[in-house]
Amino acid sequence: MTDTTYTPPRVWTWDKANGGRFANINRPIAGPTHDRELPRGKHPLQLYSLATPNGVKVGVMLEELLALGHSGAEYDAWLIRINDGDQFGSGFVGVNPNSKIPALLDCSGPEPVRVFESGAILLYLAEKFGAFVPTDLARHAECLSWLFWQMGSAPYLGGGFGHFYAYAPSKIEYAIDRFAMEAKRQMDVLNRRLAESRYIAGDEYTIADIAIWPWYGGMVLGQLYDAAEFLQVQDYPHLVRWANEIAARPAVKRGRMVNRVSGPLDQQLHERHDASDFDTRTQDKLQAES
Repeated sequence: MTDTTYTPPRVWTWDKANGGRFANINRPIAGPTHDRELPRGKHPLQLYSLATPNGVKVGVMLEELLALGHSGAEYDAWLIRINDGDQFGSGFVGVNPNSKIPALLDCSGPEPVRVFESGAILLYLAEKFGAFVPTDLARHAECLSWLFWQMGSAPYLGGGFGHFYAYAPSKIEYAIDRFAMEAKRQMDVLNRRLAESRYIAGDEYTIADIAIWPWYGGMVLGQLYDAAEFLQVQDYPHLVRWANEIAARPAVKRGRMVNRVSGPLDQQLHERHDASDFDTRTQDKLQAES
């Protein structure tokens, strides 16, 4: 079905009223809107994030590193409420000029190192700690190929399918059909790969799995957009098998909780400053104390 009610003008102008659910945080310019310094904790790594699929990647990565015994991966996780515009504060823009979560500040050296873009953060941490990225040249290339596949593909799943299926102020058949088709094609790509391989990059769990799971694992497990039935995810059995295997990892369970503000209260850890916070600082316990 073609919508013929809109003819683009010769020159586009921004009308905030047309922004839908995210009108208060989307704008066509960059830079800060207000002065606000970022907090810093006691650990070498400072994470500023929210538990969207991109944010979950880094929480999972840090928890996986700690599970391997890398004490230098201890971190403070600070909540960035994007619906409130926290990402436009001057401090956050200083760490990520693109004003998107997640952002990481590594304070372990003489000068802090900023890292932004979730894929860049995963690769930075993998190289810093020598974990979750193969050293063999061929397997390294396979891992990075799938990492960058995710970075290029997820906008179709999130900004495309997810936006028009779940968030747009009106349902546009053409847009939903277009992006549902692409989402299913991408899941088929993964399903075919996982038919021949336990993990995305081979027989080894890597940053490729950590990057892809919050998006495509979340989709087939019904955690993303409530669209599993619509997309008939049961048609991708190898992807479902992989998604469940990753979901069962203890570090993944913890990482999903970090900076989460939705879902069951016992799965929400708004800030993380110590490993014990998972047992003592979830929202259900904090509310019981208040």
